Amino acid sequence: MSDLMVVFSLKSRALGHLTSAVQFGFILGTLVFAILTIADRFSPSKVFFSCALFGSFFNALVIWEGNSLASILLLRFITGFFLAGIYPVGMKIAADYYEKGLGKSLGFLVGALVVGTAFPHLAKGMTGEFQWKYVLLLSSFLAVLGGLLMFSLVPDGPFRKRGSQLDLSAFFSVFRKRKFRSAAFGYFAHMWELYAFWAFVPVILKTYSMEHAESVFNIPLWSFLVIGIGGLACVLSGYLSQTAGTKQVAYMALLLSCACCLASPLMFATTSESLFIGFLLFWGMVVIADSPLFSTLVAQNASAEIKGTALTIVNSIGFAITIISIQLLNVLQDSMNATYIYTLLALGPILGLIALYERKKIITSNKT
Repeated sequence: MSDLMVVFSLKSRALGHLTSAVQFGFILGTLVFAILTIADRFSPSKVFFSCALFGSFFNALVIWEGNSLASILLLRFITGFFLAGIYPVGMKIAADYYEKGLGKSLGFLVGALVVGTAFPHLAKGMTGEFQWKYVLLLSSFLAVLGGLLMFSLVPDGPFRKRGSQLDLSAFFSVFRKRKFRSAAFGYFAHMWELYAFWAFVPVILKTYSMEHAESVFNIPLWSFLVIGIGGLACVLSGYLSQTAGTKQVAYMALLLSCACCLASPLMFATTSESLFIGFLLFWGMVVIADSPLFSTLVAQNASAEIKGTALTIVNSIGFAITIISIQLLNVLQDSMNATYIYTLLALGPILGLIALYERKKIITSNKT
């Protein structure tokens, strides 16, 4: 980002715009994919491959020297748009292969997402002399490679049920099912906390260092570890859900991450650097451990012929929520004590816990 600012003579405020452009593109992309039921009417592997190609192409175009802020924003937006055919479609493919054990398979898939999210922090400390153009070209190459692997090695799954025709009402009809709504609301609550936490991990580490002058962190390395350890947590929660139950494990992870939000001011106050780092590593695990499980519940409670659309809809709304929580923290860090602002992230998990508790209560009363 800093190289782009210099090369194209961009002002400092462009940094936030460039970051948000990808997310806005993803949100619009998921809306379009959901309304047109793309992942259900066409082969998910082919959709994945096509979006990988288009996304990599527009990602690489940023290196053109004739770009301006407007053109770069447009390219980042389009790249985000085609990412809508990657993550939610990837979950759709997993759901087509695993009628049972879906939580475990999504644990690996979301775990890969987490490690991919964390890796740039590690790369920042390893590629000081690596030109920014090569970073974009390498990421585009890897995107094409991933698309080719999916297209050539992962045919349509045995449990796939193809949507026969365009169903514009599917975007709204999926929410008529109570169990689906409960799972979706749990996912929305989780997303309120997740990406805001990830975005502010470096800020959290820096804030602690400012509060405790004797503590000096390698911020890129610890940011990678705090976020990346969530990949392991996703795999573990997937396996645990096979014995303890998907909803039960998701509920416990959401409860623990909520506790971390509320305990964050106390951790900023501790003089033990080891305790603080241990707390962040634990938070990095529980903040994401429920993600594959909520996606599993969404997939299991959607009709087979619109399963891909259901996952895409939930992703779209969930990522829209992340923009609100990230911007809220961004505003509050300049207007109030920075050690207290992360308690506001508990609002999402609290609402999610209420939604899951109500579902449990209704199921119990029905059995009675």
